[in-house]
Amino acid sequence: MVASYRVLVTTHTEIIVAGVPWPAYKVVALLVGALVLVAVGLVTASLGPAVLTAAAIATLIWLAGGMSARTS
Repeated sequence: MVASYRVLVTTHTEIIVAGVPWPAYKVVALLVGALVLVAVGLVTASLGPAVLTAAAIATLIWLAGGMSARTS
């Protein structure tokens, strides 16, 4: 009998998003980016700085998480 390909293949550092396993650091990066977008948008009342700051923070977290995942 062939094992089903539908078995969840995740580790303790993965989160299921819409049926697809994502590394936790990517989800954290996106959530922090969204929070920074809202916070900077409220403080500055300007979309430009909010988008740029949120993108920079999310990118840094994403890259740092990817580098630490490769070394472990």
